[in-house]
Amino acid sequence: MIGRTCGCTPDPTRQEGGIDMSAEEMKALERRLIEEVWNGGNLDVTEECFTPDYVNHDPSIPEEIRGLEGFKHNVTAIRSAFPDFRMRIVDQVAEAEKLVTRYVITGTQEGELAGIPPSGRRIEVAGMGIDYFRGSKIFES
Repeated sequence: MIGRTCGCTPDPTRQEGGIDMSAEEMKALERRLIEEVWNGGNLDVTEECFTPDYVNHDPSIPEEIRGLEGFKHNVTAIRSAFPDFRMRIVDQVAEAEKLVTRYVITGTQEGELAGIPPSGRRIEVAGMGIDYFRGSKIFES
């Protein structure tokens, strides 16, 4: 979900199932995820947002992020490197079981991230994520 360009398509072996949410409810869940988890660091909210078999296809890292613990580890690493991390939603579009969110991330790198030593530099990154819902939770990004 961190600003990446991804030519990925959803894993065709995963079962999508139906959704139990309206477009507005999907957008609200994503806003909560961004505010409480990414911006606020409250990792307990992840259980309410993701299915246990959640997977995130992130082309910037060698392995996919899998499960709630994998997601929490990713958030912790990024927030540790960027203690003033902030994600702001620019736009959201939902259709069927998909939610697209455009966002801008800001922060100052004060810790190591993926082998990159702290630079003290401020970043601003525009990005986009596509989340797929099953039931009332995100199962793939």
